[in-house]
Amino acid sequence: MTQAQSAAPSDSAQKRVLVIAYSQTGQLTAIIERILAPLQADPRIAVHVETLQPQPAFPFPWSITRFFDAFPESAHLVPPALTPLSLSGDENFDLIILPWQVWFLAPSQPITAFLKHPVAAKLLRNKPVVSVIACRNMWLLALEKMKGLLADVGAHLIDNVALTDRAPTLATLITAPAWLLSGKRQPIPGLPAAGVSQADTARSIRFGRALLDALLDDCEKAHQPLLTGLAAVEANPRLLVSERAGTRSFFLWGKLLRAAGGPGAWQRKPLLLLYILFLTTLILTVVPLSLVLQALLRPFLKQRLAALKQQFEQPSGSGSERLAQYDY
Repeated sequence: MTQAQSAAPSDSAQKRVLVIAYSQTGQLTAIIERILAPLQADPRIAVHVETLQPQPAFPFPWSITRFFDAFPESAHLVPPALTPLSLSGDENFDLIILPWQVWFLAPSQPITAFLKHPVAAKLLRNKPVVSVIACRNMWLLALEKMKGLLADVGAHLIDNVALTDRAPTLATLITAPAWLLSGKRQPIPGLPAAGVSQADTARSIRFGRALLDALLDDCEKAHQPLLTGLAAVEANPRLLVSERAGTRSFFLWGKLLRAAGGPGAWQRKPLLLLYILFLTTLILTVVPLSLVLQALLRPFLKQRLAALKQQFEQPSGSGSERLAQYDY
């Protein structure tokens, strides 16, 4: 997707959809292309894709120091600079589709930059927003931060889609970083490919089909979910303990690193090395221990986990009653 792809409406009755796009690996781009395909194929829908370009650009693949140097600003929701947007904020859209990644258990820096941009406050106020997450597997607390950013600009989150890596958690702790640092989805023989599967990517077209029908029926005006019954999200509350520990760690260490200097500052490097050692220890000890303890306690936490699952799956839910209508 280029900096701004749009189909300028020639008919005042045409529905207008804004898509805010940023993808390093191309994974999120592939997902959004599938979701947008039904919308872009219908002349009654005008789609504008605004591709964010941070300055300076974030690398892919990352070097290990550059990767960890991004976590203080990510955790503290500090926005990077963006190249000028093609939108002024005076445009009017019927629906906003917001694809995003999770960086260090928070929304990625480029999407944070957009949501804190003055133009976003004008474009998104009182508008329905469909969130689309593509990540490893931990997104629960990042979504809470996203809700806060959307509330700050007066937007209405009406749907959330979460597409994740279905490999075992311990495997993804190896494959996901290896992909980001090598640029290869399967750099380690014997381990599964990292990221959202090709099958899940292909099947995401069902969300575009449902959005098309909803837009043509004016359903977005009610600011109610449009993607219920499509297995949009499957929350795993058993990961919440690890998420909370990681979020606290990223925030506190991030505060220390930001006090030492800005991104790329040499003063950060010794602290970054220390943090990498700390995080490695955390992953090798706390995460497996947390999963084992929760497995042992699961019979006693059944009701609590069920309540958390329902909470984090809102607003779209994990129901599948409409799959036969749109997943074909």
